[in-house]
Amino acid sequence: MAEPLTAQRRFYVAYIAYWVVWVIVQTSILEWFGLPGIKALADSAVTLTLLALVCILVSNILTYYQPANDVMIYLSALCAIATLVWGFVDKGLLELLVYQHGEYDELLQKSIPIRFCISFLNISLMTAVTLFWKSLEAQKDERSRKDDVERISKEAELYKLRQQLHPHFLFNSLNSINALIHSRPEQARMMVQQLSEFLRGTLKREDNQMVTVGEELQYLKLYLEIEKVRFGYRLKTIFDTTEDALNCRMPPLILQPLMENAIKFGLYGTTGEVEIGLRARKADHYLVVAVSNPYENDMQMQSGTGFGLKSIRRRLYLLYGRDDLMEINQSNNTFIVIFRIPQYNA
Repeated sequence: MAEPLTAQRRFYVAYIAYWVVWVIVQTSILEWFGLPGIKALADSAVTLTLLALVCILVSNILTYYQPANDVMIYLSALCAIATLVWGFVDKGLLELLVYQHGEYDELLQKSIPIRFCISFLNISLMTAVTLFWKSLEAQKDERSRKDDVERISKEAELYKLRQQLHPHFLFNSLNSINALIHSRPEQARMMVQQLSEFLRGTLKREDNQMVTVGEELQYLKLYLEIEKVRFGYRLKTIFDTTEDALNCRMPPLILQPLMENAIKFGLYGTTGEVEIGLRARKADHYLVVAVSNPYENDMQMQSGTGFGLKSIRRRLYLLYGRDDLMEINQSNNTFIVIFRIPQYNA
């Protein structure tokens, strides 16, 4: 709920200063009309203190109640009633505390219309300020709600993207384990252990918790150990990373689907050794990572949805609000995926 205007500490500082100025102005005017200084100050203090309190009351009424229909009629009536109530109470207090025994009664009577006008204008001003404040707070609340909805939606989509990455990998891994159970049971058991460690690490990671490149590479090596059980000598990986790149931070679980994509398109359909490369550098406040794999021009690339690359591009957009952080190149029989991660604190 929007915070009331009268609950703001800064408001009261400005509010008191505003009425102090009014007291000085009214005291000066009353003295100019012949009222002694003490009485002029007392008149101003009583009148304007009461008016300030009435304005606060009106502001609180508007904060907690405002009709949906006939708003202008309601506001006009509220200002008029508040002015009348203030006028009668103020006149009674002045006669009781300041103008005893009928002193300066003529001046008081002549000033009543002016006092009513000033009171009505101040109450109307307070009404306008309160409504303006309510409008600003309502807009802020609406923006906050939209931000919350977008944040929850983004988190849900990120979670969905991450969850969708695993079934394909699990399917292949379990098929490999099944094939190894009878022929190579020791390797099958090792693969189950590696798969368990890999999935345990996946559960502990969240998209909003950045990890270093070094940590992500350690996690990636678990995945590659599983894949090397499947492909044996055919899978060769080369990491080329600089020291400063290892300390850069990045979203978790991005390298694994990239490497899976490289293995998928690099090894399927071939029988010889295939070299998968990963290169990481830090350049101009960005972490730049490139994953490459060879492919044959005359070989039709493995069919598939390309979900891994699409999901990474989407995750980068959701996390950084940019769609230029990932590019794909194909040249000289090499398929290269390059992505950049902003290093804001670099």
